[in-house]
Amino acid sequence: MNDTLIYDYHYPSQLKRAVSGEELFLSQYSEVEKREAPVYFQGRLQQPFITARCLLTLSRVVQSSFNMSAAELSQLKDPVVTAGNERLRFEGFSHCAGVYARLDILPDGHEGTFPEAGTTNVDFNQPMLTSLNSITQGQTVSLSVGSREVMLEAGKQKITERKVPLPVRWIKGFASVQVCLSEAERVHTFNRVQALQLFQSIPKGSVKADHYLTVRGGKPVFSPVKGQQAVCVGGVHRLRLIELLLPLADQLRVYAHPAMQATTWQLYFGSICFTLSLSREASRGFSGEGAVLDALIADVPDAWIEAVDKYSYTNQTFNPTMLAVNENIPFPVADNVTAKLAAMGLLGFDTDENSFFYRRLPFKLNRILSLHPRMKDAEKLVSEKKVVIISNDGLKVDARVEGSGVTHTVLLDEKQERCTCTWYSRHQGDRGPCKHVSAVKKFISGN
Repeated sequence: MNDTLIYDYHYPSQLKRAVSGEELFLSQYSEVEKREAPVYFQGRLQQPFITARCLLTLSRVVQSSFNMSAAELSQLKDPVVTAGNERLRFEGFSHCAGVYARLDILPDGHEGTFPEAGTTNVDFNQPMLTSLNSITQGQTVSLSVGSREVMLEAGKQKITERKVPLPVRWIKGFASVQVCLSEAERVHTFNRVQALQLFQSIPKGSVKADHYLTVRGGKPVFSPVKGQQAVCVGGVHRLRLIELLLPLADQLRVYAHPAMQATTWQLYFGSICFTLSLSREASRGFSGEGAVLDALIADVPDAWIEAVDKYSYTNQTFNPTMLAVNENIPFPVADNVTAKLAAMGLLGFDTDENSFFYRRLPFKLNRILSLHPRMKDAEKLVSEKKVVIISNDGLKVDARVEGSGVTHTVLLDEKQERCTCTWYSRHQGDRGPCKHVSAVKKFISGN
């Protein structure tokens, strides 16, 4: 019998010099235990000029709004930073949560170490923006990401930004936008010249009507007239947020949601990728799409969620198929767990790699249900036994749901979900299921 345990430490203990003196970072080992490390990443940027321009663009996104007042605009300017799996990711939303942006610095885009994987969120104040704006080609720039701060060192400048609270609106947005990203399909790839031509066709001012991306004679343009195989873009003027990056980009890829509820625009700069996703309407953010409600309907044991959460934390990647094979989990259960983890904000989606990535947003998981009142209302309808199934042959469901002084009819089949309530009449399912449809699905999944 061999009583020897062999631990594989991911990084050596380090003694680092700091302004206040010397700091000792001891390497840790744990198979599943989550721990707070003082540093998630420390190293140099390989493309500092491009990275700085992308971070400035990200800052413009999080300081912008397309449906909020000037007073509301003075709040919330904090990107979320994730370090892990040899990648750095900076994410943020516009204040209205209708524009999502992410900067991915891939393994070849940095030269540094990841003592521990983790996520934090900081406020990029004016000193940080000024420092980013002053970075030039060929300059040496160091970056440090920790549990409580992000530090940028360029020349003699050293700027530190501290951790700040994460807006609730963003929490909902993070849970919703990944659903759109995971369902999106790539429809176009343009070189730099084509991308510049396309953006020149964006109308001036704020655009209320939908525009359509189409290709005419090999030249991409935005048009107010819908053409064959055109991509619908709501609030197309919001794309100007990334306009300054176009002359630096090698390529632009465009992804569209199957139901045209969102579009995603990805710019590539060697080992750096910048993603911008737009909700269908400038007046409504991703947090209001209701896209996560179906994912929250399925009852998945908390033990499964915790186990998969720890699995993702340990591996820093998420592959539902490999998880199902390695852990002997049925594929449908693995899909349900995936959807629920993503709905909780624990999984983001990388369209470039067509896979999920793990990140733990700084909020309690049990708060996710409270952020979706329709789901809370649906669970209440089920618990109060207000759902009656008239018929269910496995393909079609006919149900009645008791409302306030009225009984609603809910019809479900493979093609459509219908309800006689006002919510469905107004939105026709474009903003996620109504509480009555969700209640029927919840009732069926529990029986």
